[in-house]
This record gives sequence, C-alpha cells and structure tokens, in this order.
Amino acid sequence: MKFSIQLGAYCPTTDYSGKQLFDDVLAQAILCERLGFESVTLTEHHLLNILLMPAPLQFAVKIASATEKLNIMTAVVVLPLHDMRIYAGEVVAADIFTDGRLLLGLGRGAFAFEMSRLGVPLSSSREKFDESVEVLQALLTREEVSWHGKYYEFEPLTIMPRPMRKVPLMMACATAATIEQAARRGFHVQTTPLSDDQAQMMTLIDAFHAGKQKAGDEGHDLTLSLSRVGLLTTSDRDKKRKLELASHYYDQFDNVFTGPGVVKNGIITPLPRKQTLRELEQALMFGSPAEIIDKLKFYDQAGVHRFMLNPNFGAQQSEILETIQAFAEEVMSQFDDTEPEIV
Repeated sequence: MKFSIQLGAYCPTTDYSGKQLFDDVLAQAILCERLGFESVTLTEHHLLNILLMPAPLQFAVKIASATEKLNIMTAVVVLPLHDMRIYAGEVVAADIFTDGRLLLGLGRGAFAFEMSRLGVPLSSSREKFDESVEVLQALLTREEVSWHGKYYEFEPLTIMPRPMRKVPLMMACATAATIEQAARRGFHVQTTPLSDDQAQMMTLIDAFHAGKQKAGDEGHDLTLSLSRVGLLTTSDRDKKRKLELASHYYDQFDNVFTGPGVVKNGIITPLPRKQTLRELEQALMFGSPAEIIDKLKFYDQAGVHRFMLNPNFGAQQSEILETIQAFAEEVMSQFDDTEPEIV
C-alpha cells in the first residue's frame, strides 16, 4: 500500500492569510518528499474556507518545482466548473511542468453553496460532469475533435501542445455502484468512507475489484485510493482535544455538504451536529501509531492501493508536521510498498 498526505487547506479565520496557508501546505509537501510518501493530494474548492484550493493545477506545478519524485494528485478537480476546451490544455501543460507526476482526480462537486454561486447547481452538475469527462478524454487522446452535445457544441479542434503521455484519470466515487462503473470504464478510483464499518468498506472495495476485472487488460494497473481525516495522538487527552478540533471542522463541513450552506465573508458558520466524539473517532483516523497500523492493516489486506491522510482541519502546523513525520517513521515503515506499482 502506498501513502499520501491530502493537502486539504483549511482557513479557520480570515486572519490566516492565503500566503501563510499555502506556504504551510507547501512545507507539508516538501516534508512528504523527504520522508518518502508516494504522493500528495490537492482539492479544488472556491469561495469557502474548507478544503480551500482555487487553483490546484497551479499549485501542483509549485509543488513539483520544490520536489523531485513526489507524485501530485487532484482529489478532486470539480470538472463542471471548467470549459474542457481550455482545461484540457491546462492539464497537458501542468503534466509537462510537473515532469509527468500528475494524476488527475475528477468529481462533480459536493457543496451546493459553491456550485450554485458559480452557476452550476448540483441538480445539473452530474449530467454536465458526465459529458465533460467524455469531452476531456476525447481532447486528451484525439486530434481534430468536434462535439455536439447538451453542454458542448464545437467544430473540429486540436488541443496544443499534445500530451507527452496518457495522463491517468481518477474518479471520485461514494457508492459501490459508481465505484464498480468507474473501474469498469478504466478509471482509477478514490473514495472516502464516512464510517469505520468494515462490512460497508468491503462492499466498496469488492465493487472496485469487480469493475477492475471487467475492464480486462485496461484495468490491470487501476488503483483504489482511500481518504480519511486524522492525526496521530499521544494520549487520551491529546486525542480528545484533536477530536474536538475535528468536530468543529465538521460543524462547518456539514453546513455546506448536507446543510443549509450558511456562509459569511467566505467563512462557513458552524452548525451544531448530533455526532458524539466517540462516533466521530470511529469515522476518522485518530490514535497512536499502533492503533493506526491496526486500522490500516485491514485496508492493506483488503486490496486498497493508496491511503490518503488529511491532517488539515484546524491543528497547528507544528502538530501536522509532527504527524507527517511520525506517520512516515512509525506507520508507513510497517507496510510493504514495493507492489503494485501505482502510476
């Protein structure tokens, strides 16, 4: 199993400047390179202080300029917000600028506030996303592409420069049905479990492997990535404090994910949730290195190829860097990462 750190930039208040925010996550990426992580992961979100990254491809290039081996993934680019005729060229350029270290994760969008303010409401984003994926694939693999669909209508054109390689594409999926379909169509898959229910998790993992098998030769190198929020902890008191930070984060997250979307000056208003700290602990990845290793062994043995840890939910930068260091030295070292090759 490979390991990645999700640079899900979180800005608790407007006092935390954009420069400091992005300097901090860049420092996390540089540390990941030094410690041997396989990759880092970038979100795309606009207008909100959670998972904040309005320019993931630009930041991928920035990270590549400061590292040599680290792979850089988007998880995910919100495809319906982009014009594929422009975006395909940006992807090609970013892949060249990152020396072929880009893995492009794709999604339809998740926050109604963000999507509606940007003119692509969630009610229509699935349909636009599906067509956008087809257009993007065509533009990245063929010359003189024309299109006559609901969202795209254009005469023959060729994206320049041409790709230097086949850029790997990853699909963000939440259900067994969508995971199986994505793998069957030849996409890498990324999912985020919302609980620690192993039976539910096995349903998702089995769906991926079923789809991968149906893809035949095209599915041979496909990978399944799993993302969870968490931090290493040193004591019960330390765990409780960090879980309280996570609870406040999810008070904001759920407001825009499943709630009314109350946002003021870019900061999401925290709304009370019924989930207890104990229930939250079960849904996330908190604990000592030994506790984390026990949890990860299940994923490794079940056939997850990459685990993505997101430590960015309100802890101090020093605590995040300490978790990245300890995770590499005490957790990653317990797993064989020689097979399978990722991308």
